[in-house]
Amino acid sequence: MDPLEFGLLVLAGLGAGLIGSIAGLASLISYPALLATGLSPVSANVTNTVALVLSGVGAVSASRPELTGTRHRLVRLGVAGLLGGVVGAALLLLTPTEAFEKVVPFLIAGAAAAILVQRPPRELAAEGAAAGQPRHDSWGLVLGTFAVSIYAGYFGAAAGVVLLAMYLLVGGEGVPRSNALKNVVLLLANGVAALGYALLADVAWLAALPLAIGFLLGGRLGPRVVRRAPQTLLRRLIAVAGLALAVRLGLDAFG
Repeated sequence: MDPLEFGLLVLAGLGAGLIGSIAGLASLISYPALLATGLSPVSANVTNTVALVLSGVGAVSASRPELTGTRHRLVRLGVAGLLGGVVGAALLLLTPTEAFEKVVPFLIAGAAAAILVQRPPRELAAEGAAAGQPRHDSWGLVLGTFAVSIYAGYFGAAAGVVLLAMYLLVGGEGVPRSNALKNVVLLLANGVAALGYALLADVAWLAALPLAIGFLLGGRLGPRVVRRAPQTLLRRLIAVAGLALAVRLGLDAFG
């Protein structure tokens, strides 16, 4: 890898980490950046998952105040995230490469659509509070976390969007604590998947390193920067870019 590609991946990781602070949209930036370096779709996906761990470390370390008093909930949702990440990684490792290449355009298109239709987090939080949801974890919330974590371990773009919406509507918590719980679950799901990929898959470590550096910086800086950004416009631009990427990858896979 030449210095230019190294620098571009650091910038891509930084941008992805910043965007990921909105609600888990990092892979829509970092995954195509890895494809642009010449990696195959599966290698780009596993490399992205490994690098994403540092983004999660940065986000969780910045979320420690919001996690105070959530030990019981954190254990149940964290276990669901770990198990889901294992299943998602196993699915990727056991299915043919061609199958992943054909399904990924639909995953990206679905992620982009989820970004377009998602309402603002504070609006979802108000709706959840108005519904009078209990603050204990129903099995539905745990199973929902498990299902989304399978997707996070397999591919993961916009998994944070779904988790945050689910925690706001069902969990009975506000935006800061729901976002902190989402950060922990994604870190666990990505972390266990990344461990499996590091041992059993073709990780491009020279590409993972600069991307991880950018992720760590972006994850730490994201909450400050994104707080001042026009989030509705930003989400729409990301969603349109995601749909365009899905179309391009679909033409490559089925052409």
